[in-house]
Amino acid sequence: MSTHKKHLTRRRVLGASAIGVAATGAAVAGGAGLLPSASAAAFGYTDDGSDYVITTGASLVFKVSKSTGDLTSLAYKGKEYEGYGGKHSHVESGLGASTVTIGQSGSTILVKVVHGPITQWYAARSGENNVYLWTDKADASFTATRYIVRVKPGMFPNSGSDAWDSTTDTIIEAGDVWKHPDGTTRSKHYSGKRTIDYDHVGFTTGAVGLYLVRSNHEKASGGPFYRSLLRHSNEGGSGLYEILHYNEAQTEPERFGLQGPFVVTFTDGGTPSSALFAANLDTSWVDALGITGWVGKAGRGKVAGVGLKGMDPKYPYTVGFSNPDAQYWTKAATGTGAFSCKGMLPGTYTLTVFKGELAVHTGSVAVTAGGTTSLHTLTITGDPSAATAVWRLGNWDGTPGEFKNAELMTYAHPSDARAAKWTGNVTIGSGGEAASFPAYLWKDVNDGVLIYFKLTAAQAAAAHTLRVGVTTAYINARPQVTVNDWVSPIPTPPTQPSTRDLTTGSYRGNNHTFVFNVPSSAWSSDTTKYNVLKINAVSGSTGTGFLSPGTSFDCIDLLA
Repeated sequence: MSTHKKHLTRRRVLGASAIGVAATGAAVAGGAGLLPSASAAAFGYTDDGSDYVITTGASLVFKVSKSTGDLTSLAYKGKEYEGYGGKHSHVESGLGASTVTIGQSGSTILVKVVHGPITQWYAARSGENNVYLWTDKADASFTATRYIVRVKPGMFPNSGSDAWDSTTDTIIEAGDVWKHPDGTTRSKHYSGKRTIDYDHVGFTTGAVGLYLVRSNHEKASGGPFYRSLLRHSNEGGSGLYEILHYNEAQTEPERFGLQGPFVVTFTDGGTPSSALFAANLDTSWVDALGITGWVGKAGRGKVAGVGLKGMDPKYPYTVGFSNPDAQYWTKAATGTGAFSCKGMLPGTYTLTVFKGELAVHTGSVAVTAGGTTSLHTLTITGDPSAATAVWRLGNWDGTPGEFKNAELMTYAHPSDARAAKWTGNVTIGSGGEAASFPAYLWKDVNDGVLIYFKLTAAQAAAAHTLRVGVTTAYINARPQVTVNDWVSPIPTPPTQPSTRDLTTGSYRGNNHTFVFNVPSSAWSSDTTKYNVLKINAVSGSTGTGFLSPGTSFDCIDLLA
């Protein structure tokens, strides 16, 4: 029998069978309400022997492997975009042998891929150039959770802080940080974006765009300010990522369960439609598909707050919600601090108000299915900026943003040619002190930075509290301070991420304030002379250069 006749025969079998057909040939329900595929038409699917071929009825045809569940083809307007280096697009680094089923329900085609604790779903809707994806992970037997869309080399410009060329660039760290001949640096880690900052990531030629629109990340880890790799590009191909759990610079345990949808979408060069963004996406069509773990709108609740009292108008405020099963966040309105967060799974959450990225208020809130939990005005009482200070270097916002090189470090390596020198002794009262002070301190790079300041006679006669706020630390680095001849005890290291962060585009760890009680005997009694504060990075661990023990600053102040 010819291949063509075999395919026609198989399509007739699908039409007569219940729902979908597994790669093994056994009939398996791909989801509740799925109908057999229609005969050859603009919208539908076929079986070419190794893959399910799905025609969207628009300009996109994609394939899913019947044996592994890999996305093996993305053909847009007749041109293939998928794959590089002999690899395809998939969850993790590829699941390997999996049970793959397919079925059609009206204007939706659904593919289910099962491999041990992971179930991956794909859906196509008639007339759309989109692939909808969900990942359901049951346990920690896989160390990370990501989906990577692999893109053929040469399809899009190879440019940006996450792009490199291995024929001209040099690896300078851990096989994934590159230095260009002009001294600038590149890495797949250098997105420069926090999760709260983006809805989509992708590539465009101006005439064709390929994007991945992220999910709401309710089952992801790290919160609204987490930075992770979003895409990469080099002469060998490109990648787009949906990162749900990644250990790099991670501050939270992994969450499990169904995550999605996230969307692979083609455009005619422009950015994706905002209708695909997680906050706007209509998912009512998903309710009847029988996706395991799916909770529709009716099974979700909402939290609404009247406002926040005690805000600093110079900073944005974010309200976050988290528990072991889910995470959400929403921006508070400027001025009033009013906030609303919808689409939440039922449960009890820790509510955290962030000034910038610094937690300044916490509480608890319960969410019920179909209900709205209304909150009265929340009064912020945990802002350390409220304390009166003799002097303050930077400000308490949970970031090193005021300090030297801080912005660059979210998309470059500390050795980048664009970085100002990491030295940075400053004198309080000279003007522009924060901009001259280094955002990061390493034991092997710029240890022992100095802050000069004067005190009045009354101030010098009293003991004072010195606070050093940090946002993260590498290999247990923490500050030890010396004031003139007085040396502080070595503080206990707080819990911080266990991997690189300062060199991979993230200053975000666990904000921590080190408090030093400095006796009056430490100060100079001569009010015409400067007191000298020295800050050293100490650690029981060792390393060299920018991988030596290091920490990033939030704020440093001396309380009155």
